[in-house]
Formats: sequence, structure tokens, C-alpha cells
Amino acid sequence: MKVQLLSLKKACLNAIKEVETLRSLQEVEVKYIGRKGELTSILRGVKDLPDKQKPIIGKLSNKVKNELETAFKVKIVELETAELNKKLKDDNFDITVPGPDNNLGHIHPLSQVQRKVENIFGSMGFTVMDGPEVESEYYNFEGLNIPSWHPARDMQDTFFIKGKKDKKHGRMVLRTHTSPVQVRTMEKFGPPLRVIVPGRTFRYEATDASHDTTFYQVEGFMIDKDISIAHLKGVLAQFLSRLFEKDVKVRIRPGYFPFVEPGLEVDFSCLICGGKGCRVCKHTGWVEFMGAGMIHENVLKAGGIDPKKWQGWAFGFGLTRLVMMRHAIDDIRLLLGGDLRFINQF
Repeated sequence: MKVQLLSLKKACLNAIKEVETLRSLQEVEVKYIGRKGELTSILRGVKDLPDKQKPIIGKLSNKVKNELETAFKVKIVELETAELNKKLKDDNFDITVPGPDNNLGHIHPLSQVQRKVENIFGSMGFTVMDGPEVESEYYNFEGLNIPSWHPARDMQDTFFIKGKKDKKHGRMVLRTHTSPVQVRTMEKFGPPLRVIVPGRTFRYEATDASHDTTFYQVEGFMIDKDISIAHLKGVLAQFLSRLFEKDVKVRIRPGYFPFVEPGLEVDFSCLICGGKGCRVCKHTGWVEFMGAGMIHENVLKAGGIDPKKWQGWAFGFGLTRLVMMRHAIDDIRLLLGGDLRFINQF
């Protein structure tokens, strides 16, 4: 049997050398070391050998099989390389030809401006916070001094979630502003606080050049001892000057917001029309930038803060509108429309 094994090895190696195609090589492999090949036929006789010869022949058979398998692997690589070289030669493939362009994406203009806002306020010691977009009626209204019977509810048309309601927090809504995070942050961390809250908000209203059902806002607030509107004015002046990188006319006027007292309106001159009047600024030359004021004591109480020891101010502005001003975009619907011809400009 030893002679048979060595003879088979020699014959198989010679056959491998003469093969010129992968298909022929496969046929040789099946013939010699396949499940029904010649090597298998020889090994069937091992059981009939004397006990002393069985381990010797078994060891030799494994060695022969391993050598043949290695020879087949080497031949496969040789044939595949030759076939590839032939194909490259016949096809006249030019390896110096540049490949197709990879169109890389980029940060959306909304995210670009949001990062800049976060960086500016971050440099002034503000922490960036986030909260749920599906909010409870309590945090979205009640905790912000807007009870269910109050006319201020009519200022924000709301998407209510059907079938979601409990006794304390009421119905679930798509948040109409990022202000709910103000109360949540007070409850979790307590004073002093210096926070901004950028995020997506929703309101059920008709869309036009300056209004949409989905838009982005930034809420900001500071709570400490001996805080006044003077601090608010200083922070906003610093923020606007760094954001627009140029002088912008700003006006502050009285305004009503149920969660601040007194309330302020902060406007700046329209950067699209230069103050001459356009459809974005409703032909007034001014764009309503943010609402602000001193935090109402009821809001402080809702957040678990004693209004006799602490006070603070808060502001909120539309990040989407800010992007429009920064890039002179005259229609808010373009920002979330998904038109790459528009988005790729930024």
C-alpha cells in the first residue's frame, strides 16, 4: 500500500503540472483526492492491514494528502494570476485612469448655524441641553405658567397625540417650543443655571414664506442670585455681534409671554432687504428675533426653585429664521424641502 500511495502522489503531481485551466485542475482534484477518488479507494484497504502497519500507512496517507492539497492551492493561485494578467493585457486596462467621483455629503445649513450658536454660548459658560420632542401637556404648558383655561394657549396651535393622557401630565403633544426643557433642567439640577436648548419643534399652522409646521428653536436661560435684564442685554449683544460678524441694528420693546414677567421682544433689522421691507419681514424692515424676559415666579416654582432666593431670565428664538437671515433665504420651506440643488449651495 505504501508503493500505491507514493505512485499516486507522483502521478497526481505530474497531472497538476500539465494542467492549464482551472476547470481541468478541478477534474484532476476530483480524480485523485475527491470523495470517490483514487486516494480514497486506496485508504479503504487500511482496515485489512496488520495492526503494526496501520499507524505507519495512516501517517503516510495524511502526509500525501496534505502535500497534494498544498500543490492544488499553489496551482490555483498560479492559474488565477495568469488568467488575470491575460485579461488585463487583452482589455488594455489603464490603471492611471481616475475612478468615478465620490459625492460626499456635508452638514445641513441648519446644523451649521446651530453649531455656531452652541459654540458662541458655550464660550460664555452656557451648557447645551436636550429634551423629548414628544412632550407632556404639563411640561409644554402647565409648568410654563400656561394653564388650560388661559388664552395664551391659543398662541400655539398644537399637535396632540391621540390616546395618550394621564392625570398629572395631561395629554402628550409634539412640543411647540423648546421651553419645556427649562422646567426639566430646573427639576434635575437646581440653581444656579446657565443653559441653552436647541431643538426641533412643531406647530399646527398654515405654511408660507416665513412659517412652517416643523422648525427649529433655541431656548436660553440663566438663573442665579441678583440677575437682571442688564445681564440679558449684555449676553444678547455679545451673541448677535459674534453671530453675524458685523454690526446689526437691534431694538427691544415690551412684549407678552406667559412664562416671563416683564416680557420683552428683541428685533433686528432685516438682513435680506437691508431694512427696506420684504415678504420675510412683512415689509416692516424688522424681523422679530426672539422673545425674552425675567422668568415668572410660577415657572421657578414648577422647577422646584424658591423665587425669593433666586431669579433669572430666559429667551427663545427661531433657529430656522436665523438661518434664513444669515444666508439671505427668502422662503423657510426651502430648508426642509430636500431639494439638493438648494442644499448643495451651503
